[in-house]
Amino acid sequence: MPGAGKSTAGVLLAKELARQFVDTDLLIQTHTGKTLQDIIYDADYLHLRELEEATLLQLECTNHVIATGGSVIYSDAVMKLLRSLGQIVYLALPESELVTRIHNMDSRGIAKPKEQSFSELYAERVPLYQRYADITIDCSGKTPSEVVSEIIFEEGEQYAEIDA
Repeated sequence: MPGAGKSTAGVLLAKELARQFVDTDLLIQTHTGKTLQDIIYDADYLHLRELEEATLLQLECTNHVIATGGSVIYSDAVMKLLRSLGQIVYLALPESELVTRIHNMDSRGIAKPKEQSFSELYAERVPLYQRYADITIDCSGKTPSEVVSEIIFEEGEQYAEIDA
């Protein structure tokens, strides 16, 4: 979800794992020369989702930490690709905490219909995040460093289960 800390934790995780970091929102913005919100203004939220899907399907990288936009979860093809590249981590936060973190709700570039509330978006997306996640991290009250430590621990646990 927007505000979960994907970009912040992603940079720290990449540093800890000595991997490159990719933020797909930034890839979209630099490729189009527009902010995510401007893409929505110029076309609509579905166009942003299409750009996000196309950007990720063209992505060629291994051993990277990738922070995606929150709406990537609507593309089964992208989720299959991401799963083939590594572990999918869901940074879980209660809706109330997300709302307090997002200070620019109207200009953030959230790919949703205008009439859909943030609460409705949250209710729609959370089950999808849960379905695709290999690792779920409860981020409530945790610093980005604590989140990264937990991801590294959980990732190690996942591999230990596979090796056992």
